[in-house]
Amino acid sequence: MPELPEVETTRRGIEPHILKLVIKAVVIRQPRLRWPVPDSLKTVLPGQRFTEVGRRGKYLLLRTRTGTLIIHLGMSGSLRLVGDNSQFCKHDHVDIVFAEGLCLRYHDPRRFGCLLWTPDDPNNHSLIASMGPEPFSDDFNGEYLYKTARNRGSSIKAFLMDSRVVAGIGNIYANEALFLSGIDPRRRAGKISRSRLQALCTAIEGVLENSIRQGGTTLRDFVNESGQPGYFQQTLSIYNKEGQPCPRCRLPIRKCRTNQRSTFYCGHCQR
Repeated sequence: MPELPEVETTRRGIEPHILKLVIKAVVIRQPRLRWPVPDSLKTVLPGQRFTEVGRRGKYLLLRTRTGTLIIHLGMSGSLRLVGDNSQFCKHDHVDIVFAEGLCLRYHDPRRFGCLLWTPDDPNNHSLIASMGPEPFSDDFNGEYLYKTARNRGSSIKAFLMDSRVVAGIGNIYANEALFLSGIDPRRRAGKISRSRLQALCTAIEGVLENSIRQGGTTLRDFVNESGQPGYFQQTLSIYNKEGQPCPRCRLPIRKCRTNQRSTFYCGHCQR
């Protein structure tokens, strides 16, 4: 699944190419995504321009003067920039065609993503309103995590992946950050000290920044906006490396299940 760095990589990739271009048409080939693509996009978007390409958690927010297009890439979605006369493929479900000859194409084999429209502030949308702070914001720090985690019985990994706690941290980067901060992913969130949670915040910011710089994590279904895979998976420390030597102590990396998700950790380095 594309996670926050993949979404941010896509945002940065498409932003300079689509800002201020005039939208000529919207082509919806397959409206049946996670939620139906509103047919009204064909009438509300033509003639408008995207004035901002933002992100909240794993959602892209393409703003116009009358509303915002909310995009989620789901399990296998991607956005690509192609010529407006480019041949479309089986899973190319939606095209936003610009008068300048460019097309923003939404591709999604599994169809778990979404394209939705809101005329109101997108931060008040039901999919976004309950999200916690962004991991790069000033509101996200050890003190915030410490106060939020008090009396929580869930594991620290499940706690991190709750979008109501912090926006956009998925399975891959939760595993990586917990390893870098030396915290056992199975530990109860409410039992971890302020100082260790501050170290965790620092690790989260570092692993996300590193991934964004390298273009997102290469997964089987993810490609970036130019159709090329990201490169960060080559430098992952622990994710999906069960049985391989820990990069610190050289003991085998272990795997377990946490909230139905694969969890990788070092039994010696993470406490």
